[in-house]
Amino acid sequence: MDMDRRQFFRVSGAGLVGSSLVALGFSPTAALAETRNFKLARTIETRNTCTYCSVGCGLIMYTLGDGSKNVRGSIIHIEGDPDHPVSRGSLCPKGAGLLDFVHSPNRLKYPEVREPGSKEWKRISWDEAMTRIVKFMKEDRDANFQTTNAAGQVVNRWTSTGFLAASASSNEAGYITHKVMRSLGTLVFDNQARV
Repeated sequence: MDMDRRQFFRVSGAGLVGSSLVALGFSPTAALAETRNFKLARTIETRNTCTYCSVGCGLIMYTLGDGSKNVRGSIIHIEGDPDHPVSRGSLCPKGAGLLDFVHSPNRLKYPEVREPGSKEWKRISWDEAMTRIVKFMKEDRDANFQTTNAAGQVVNRWTSTGFLAASASSNEAGYITHKVMRSLGTLVFDNQARV
């Protein structure tokens, strides 16, 4: 590259002015190179299992909140858990849309009951819901429990009520659920994983 004395002074002067402006803080690259805050930096990470189907994909839910007592955090992001042995971080479209489900205004959060003859659903407490379920199960079991069959053989079974266990439960929870329902004499029992 051929450069005469005049061109050399021009390039040197432009470099000096540019470096002086940078030294004084007039560089646009410093503003562009500013680090942004990661949106999940201040969140609480919670691992969970997707409840949609029997696959049981792993989830990571990120909650934004200060963790104070009696303060509920808000879930701001849900993604697949890459360390989960079932899904290894992948989610189906329904699992990927869980954030919309969590924040849906139509989501049922409390037990409700519609009394016979009524057209309206009313909200009840969890204790009242469990009491009603136990009462109805006991009434049905007392009315329909069979100790012997037509041949006179002891069967001790209850076939008028069925039970469907959750597929997202652990093996231990499924085993205990199975044993409790079998101890009541229930024969109509299945797991959501098979459905």
